[in-house]
Amino acid sequence: MAALAGLVVVLALAALAFGRATPGELRDQGPARAVRPPAVSQPLWPDLPTSPPPAASATDTTQEPPQPVPDVTVPGRDITAVDVRTVLAKDPDVDQEERQALGSCAGCEVRAPEFRDLTGDGQPELITVVTTPGRAVLHVYALAEDRLLPVLRVRVQPAFNASTIGTDLWLIEPTSVDARTTSHYAWDGKRLTLNERRDEGVIPLPSTGPDAGRPATAVPDPGPAPRPAPYAPKQAAPEAAVPSPRGARPSSVPSAPSVPGASVAPSVPAVLPEAKR
Repeated sequence: MAALAGLVVVLALAALAFGRATPGELRDQGPARAVRPPAVSQPLWPDLPTSPPPAASATDTTQEPPQPVPDVTVPGRDITAVDVRTVLAKDPDVDQEERQALGSCAGCEVRAPEFRDLTGDGQPELITVVTTPGRAVLHVYALAEDRLLPVLRVRVQPAFNASTIGTDLWLIEPTSVDARTTSHYAWDGKRLTLNERRDEGVIPLPSTGPDAGRPATAVPDPGPAPRPAPYAPKQAAPEAAVPSPRGARPSSVPSAPSVPGASVAPSVPAVLPEAKR
Protein backbone atom coordinates (compact mmCIF):
# COMPACT_ATOMS: atom_id res chain seq x y z
CA MET A 1 0.00 0.00 0.00
CA ALA A 2 2.84 2.37 0.85
CA ALA A 3 4.54 1.55 -2.46
CA LEU A 4 1.34 2.40 -4.35
CA ALA A 5 1.06 5.75 -2.58
CA GLY A 6 4.69 6.57 -3.40
CA LEU A 7 4.08 5.74 -7.07
CA VAL A 8 1.12 8.13 -7.16
CA VAL A 9 3.27 10.93 -5.70
CA VAL A 10 6.03 10.32 -8.25
CA LEU A 11 3.55 10.42 -11.15
CA ALA A 12 2.01 13.67 -9.87
CA LEU A 13 5.42 15.34 -9.60
CA ALA A 14 6.32 14.20 -13.11
CA ALA A 15 3.09 15.64 -14.50
CA LEU A 16 3.80 18.99 -12.85
CA ALA A 17 7.35 19.03 -14.21
CA PHE A 18 6.27 18.31 -17.79
CA GLY A 19 3.34 20.73 -17.67
CA ARG A 20 5.42 23.72 -16.56
CA ALA A 21 6.97 25.88 -19.32
CA THR A 22 10.75 26.12 -19.32
CA PRO A 23 12.45 29.36 -20.45
CA GLY A 24 13.62 28.96 -24.04
CA GLU A 25 11.56 25.82 -24.55
CA LEU A 26 9.91 25.22 -27.93
CA ARG A 27 6.19 24.76 -27.61
CA ASP A 28 3.61 23.67 -30.12
CA GLN A 29 1.15 26.53 -30.75
CA GLY A 30 -1.03 24.54 -33.10
CA PRO A 31 -1.28 24.64 -36.88
CA ALA A 32 0.10 27.73 -38.65
CA ARG A 33 -2.25 30.19 -40.31
CA ALA A 34 -2.70 29.97 -44.02
CA VAL A 35 -0.57 32.44 -45.97
CA ARG A 36 -2.63 34.76 -48.15
CA PRO A 37 -1.17 36.36 -51.27
CA PRO A 38 -0.99 40.18 -51.33
CA ALA A 39 -3.97 42.03 -52.74
CA VAL A 40 -3.69 42.98 -56.40
CA SER A 41 -5.59 45.48 -58.49
CA GLN A 42 -8.76 44.06 -60.03
CA PRO A 43 -10.36 46.47 -62.53
CA LEU A 44 -14.13 46.70 -62.45
CA TRP A 45 -14.49 47.17 -66.21
CA PRO A 46 -11.42 45.58 -67.79
CA ASP A 47 -12.79 45.85 -71.35
CA LEU A 48 -12.83 49.65 -71.30
CA PRO A 49 -9.80 51.35 -72.93
CA THR A 50 -7.34 52.90 -70.51
CA SER A 51 -5.75 56.31 -70.87
CA PRO A 52 -2.21 56.22 -72.26
CA PRO A 53 0.56 57.57 -70.03
CA PRO A 54 1.42 61.22 -70.66
CA ALA A 55 4.18 61.60 -73.21
CA ALA A 56 7.29 63.51 -72.30
CA SER A 57 7.23 67.09 -73.52
CA ALA A 58 9.73 68.40 -76.01
CA THR A 59 11.30 70.61 -73.38
CA ASP A 60 12.02 67.56 -71.22
CA THR A 61 13.79 65.63 -73.96
CA THR A 62 15.67 68.49 -75.61
CA GLN A 63 16.48 70.61 -72.57
CA GLU A 64 20.14 71.48 -72.69
CA PRO A 65 22.41 71.58 -69.66
CA PRO A 66 22.56 74.96 -67.92
CA GLN A 67 25.08 77.42 -69.33
CA PRO A 68 27.40 79.53 -67.16
CA VAL A 69 26.33 83.07 -66.38
CA PRO A 70 28.24 85.23 -68.88
CA ASP A 71 30.89 87.67 -67.73
CA VAL A 72 30.90 86.33 -64.17
CA THR A 73 33.90 84.53 -62.64
CA VAL A 74 34.30 83.29 -59.10
CA PRO A 75 37.55 84.56 -57.55
CA GLY A 76 39.46 81.76 -55.88
CA ARG A 77 36.50 79.45 -56.60
CA ASP A 78 34.88 80.77 -53.43
CA ILE A 79 31.18 81.05 -54.19
CA THR A 80 30.57 82.95 -50.96
CA ALA A 81 32.72 85.83 -52.27
CA VAL A 82 30.56 86.71 -55.29
CA ASP A 83 28.20 89.68 -55.38
CA VAL A 84 24.66 88.31 -55.76
CA ARG A 85 23.34 91.47 -57.45
CA THR A 86 26.05 91.27 -60.08
CA VAL A 87 25.18 87.63 -60.76
CA LEU A 88 21.47 88.44 -61.16
CA ALA A 89 22.19 91.40 -63.42
CA LYS A 90 24.30 89.19 -65.73
CA ASP A 91 21.91 86.22 -65.73
CA PRO A 92 19.88 86.27 -68.99
CA ASP A 93 17.06 84.27 -67.37
CA VAL A 94 16.24 87.11 -64.96
CA ASP A 95 13.22 88.93 -66.41
CA GLN A 96 12.58 92.66 -66.55
CA GLU A 97 10.37 92.76 -63.45
CA GLU A 98 13.10 91.12 -61.40
CA ARG A 99 15.66 93.57 -62.71
CA GLN A 100 13.61 96.41 -61.25
CA ALA A 101 14.33 94.96 -57.82
CA LEU A 102 18.04 95.41 -58.46
CA GLY A 103 17.51 99.16 -58.58
CA SER A 104 15.16 101.40 -56.63
CA CYS A 105 11.81 99.62 -56.51
CA ALA A 106 9.16 100.13 -53.83
CA GLY A 107 8.31 96.82 -52.18
CA CYS A 108 11.20 94.99 -53.90
CA GLU A 109 13.97 93.04 -52.21
CA VAL A 110 16.96 90.85 -53.02
CA ARG A 111 17.42 88.49 -50.11
CA ALA A 112 20.83 87.84 -48.68
CA PRO A 113 22.25 84.64 -50.20
CA GLU A 114 22.27 81.32 -48.36
CA PHE A 115 24.82 78.60 -49.07
CA ARG A 116 23.87 74.89 -48.91
CA ASP A 117 25.21 71.79 -50.62
CA LEU A 118 22.40 70.70 -52.95
CA THR A 119 24.45 68.64 -55.44
CA GLY A 120 26.21 66.29 -53.03
CA ASP A 121 29.73 67.25 -54.15
CA GLY A 122 30.65 68.85 -50.84
CA GLN A 123 30.59 72.38 -52.31
CA PRO A 124 27.83 74.83 -51.36
CA GLU A 125 25.40 76.33 -53.86
CA LEU A 126 24.23 79.95 -53.82
CA ILE A 127 20.51 80.41 -53.04
CA THR A 128 18.78 83.79 -53.29
CA VAL A 129 15.29 85.22 -53.80
CA VAL A 130 14.14 88.28 -55.74
CA THR A 131 10.83 89.66 -54.43
CA THR A 132 8.63 92.20 -56.19
CA PRO A 133 5.08 93.32 -55.34
CA GLY A 134 2.91 90.21 -55.58
CA ARG A 135 5.58 87.70 -56.63
CA ALA A 136 8.91 86.13 -55.73
CA VAL A 137 11.47 84.13 -57.72
CA LEU A 138 14.00 81.74 -56.18
CA HIS A 139 17.39 81.28 -57.89
CA VAL A 140 20.03 78.61 -57.23
CA TYR A 141 23.55 78.79 -58.70
CA ALA A 142 26.15 76.00 -58.64
CA LEU A 143 29.91 76.38 -58.95
CA ALA A 144 31.61 74.83 -62.00
CA GLU A 145 35.34 75.52 -61.78
CA ASP A 146 35.36 79.35 -61.66
CA ARG A 147 31.93 79.87 -63.30
CA LEU A 148 28.35 79.87 -62.00
CA LEU A 149 25.62 77.65 -63.43
CA PRO A 150 21.93 78.57 -62.92
CA VAL A 151 20.54 75.20 -61.81
CA LEU A 152 17.10 76.35 -60.61
CA ARG A 153 14.74 79.27 -61.19
CA VAL A 154 11.22 78.92 -59.83
CA ARG A 155 8.44 81.39 -59.08
CA VAL A 156 6.94 81.09 -55.60
CA GLN A 157 4.46 82.87 -53.35
CA PRO A 158 5.93 85.93 -51.59
CA ALA A 159 5.12 84.42 -48.16
CA PHE A 160 6.83 81.10 -48.96
CA ASN A 161 9.32 79.31 -46.74
CA ALA A 162 12.23 77.07 -47.70
CA SER A 163 14.41 74.48 -46.01
CA THR A 164 16.94 71.79 -46.89
CA ILE A 165 17.04 68.17 -45.77
CA GLY A 166 20.41 66.75 -46.72
CA THR A 167 20.89 67.76 -50.36
CA ASP A 168 17.13 68.13 -51.02
CA LEU A 169 15.39 71.49 -51.25
CA TRP A 170 11.85 71.90 -49.90
CA LEU A 171 9.63 74.88 -50.71
CA ILE A 172 6.48 75.51 -48.67
CA GLU A 173 3.90 77.96 -50.04
CA PRO A 174 0.67 78.95 -48.22
CA THR A 175 -2.26 78.66 -50.63
CA SER A 176 -5.06 79.45 -48.14
CA VAL A 177 -5.66 79.87 -44.44
CA ASP A 178 -5.76 76.11 -43.82
CA ALA A 179 -3.77 74.68 -46.77
CA ARG A 180 -0.28 74.83 -48.21
CA THR A 181 1.71 73.41 -51.13
CA THR A 182 4.99 71.58 -50.53
CA SER A 183 7.48 71.15 -53.41
CA HIS A 184 10.49 68.83 -53.26
CA TYR A 185 13.50 69.51 -55.51
CA ALA A 186 16.51 67.20 -55.90
CA TRP A 187 19.70 67.12 -57.97
CA ASP A 188 19.54 64.98 -61.13
CA GLY A 189 23.15 65.40 -62.20
CA LYS A 190 22.56 68.57 -64.24
CA ARG A 191 20.06 70.72 -62.38
CA LEU A 192 17.55 70.73 -59.53
CA THR A 193 14.30 69.15 -60.70
CA LEU A 194 10.88 68.83 -59.12
CA ASN A 195 10.45 65.38 -57.60
CA GLU A 196 7.17 65.82 -55.75
CA ARG A 197 4.50 68.44 -55.14
CA ARG A 198 1.60 67.93 -52.77
CA ASP A 199 -1.13 69.95 -51.11
CA GLU A 200 -1.44 69.63 -47.37
CA GLY A 201 -3.90 70.77 -44.77
CA VAL A 202 -2.69 72.96 -41.95
CA ILE A 203 -4.07 72.72 -38.42
CA PRO A 204 -4.59 76.29 -37.12
CA LEU A 205 -2.71 77.14 -33.96
CA PRO A 206 -4.84 77.77 -30.85
CA SER A 207 -5.46 81.39 -29.97
CA THR A 208 -3.53 82.85 -27.05
CA GLY A 209 -5.62 86.00 -26.54
CA PRO A 210 -8.03 86.77 -23.70
CA ASP A 211 -10.86 85.04 -25.58
CA ALA A 212 -8.87 81.81 -26.16
CA GLY A 213 -10.91 78.68 -25.67
CA ARG A 214 -14.28 80.40 -26.10
CA PRO A 215 -16.47 79.45 -29.07
CA ALA A 216 -17.35 82.11 -31.62
CA THR A 217 -21.04 82.14 -30.59
CA ALA A 218 -20.57 81.75 -26.88
CA VAL A 219 -23.49 82.60 -24.58
CA PRO A 220 -22.60 85.35 -22.07
CA ASP A 221 -21.52 83.90 -18.78
CA PRO A 222 -24.21 84.62 -16.13
CA GLY A 223 -21.52 84.70 -13.48
CA PRO A 224 -21.23 82.61 -10.34
CA ALA A 225 -24.47 81.55 -8.67
CA PRO A 226 -25.21 83.27 -5.33
CA ARG A 227 -24.17 81.21 -2.35
CA PRO A 228 -26.94 80.28 0.10
CA ALA A 229 -26.90 82.02 3.46
CA PRO A 230 -25.70 79.89 6.39
CA TYR A 231 -28.47 78.07 8.19
CA ALA A 232 -29.50 79.55 11.51
CA PRO A 233 -32.06 77.75 13.66
CA LYS A 234 -35.17 79.73 14.49
CA GLN A 235 -35.48 80.85 18.08
CA ALA A 236 -38.84 80.41 19.66
CA ALA A 237 -40.44 83.67 20.72
CA PRO A 238 -41.11 83.98 24.45
CA GLU A 239 -44.70 83.17 25.30
CA ALA A 240 -46.72 85.98 26.76
CA ALA A 241 -47.83 85.45 30.32
CA VAL A 242 -51.58 84.95 30.68
CA PRO A 243 -52.92 86.61 33.81
CA SER A 244 -54.92 84.36 36.08
CA PRO A 245 -58.50 85.44 36.67
CA ARG A 246 -58.03 85.18 40.39
CA GLY A 247 -55.12 84.71 42.65
CA ALA A 248 -53.94 81.15 43.04
CA ARG A 249 -54.32 79.50 46.37
CA PRO A 250 -51.19 78.16 47.96
CA SER A 251 -50.56 74.52 47.39
CA SER A 252 -50.73 72.17 50.28
CA VAL A 253 -47.90 70.05 48.88
CA PRO A 254 -44.45 71.28 49.91
CA SER A 255 -41.85 71.66 47.17
CA ALA A 256 -38.87 69.32 47.01
CA PRO A 257 -35.60 70.66 48.34
CA SER A 258 -33.17 71.93 45.69
CA VAL A 259 -30.12 69.83 44.85
CA PRO A 260 -26.92 71.69 43.91
CA GLY A 261 -25.92 71.21 40.24
CA ALA A 262 -29.30 69.82 39.18
CA SER A 263 -31.80 71.65 37.06
CA VAL A 264 -34.92 72.52 38.92
CA ALA A 265 -38.23 72.18 37.08
CA PRO A 266 -40.88 74.75 37.87
CA SER A 267 -43.38 73.64 40.45
CA VAL A 268 -46.86 72.82 39.21
CA PRO A 269 -49.77 73.67 41.51
CA ALA A 270 -51.48 70.59 42.80
CA VAL A 271 -54.95 72.12 42.62
CA LEU A 272 -55.99 74.40 39.78
CA PRO A 273 -58.05 77.42 40.83
CA GLU A 274 -61.66 77.38 39.90
CA ALA A 275 -62.72 79.97 37.39
CA LYS A 276 -64.97 82.67 38.77
CA ARG A 277 -68.38 82.82 37.28
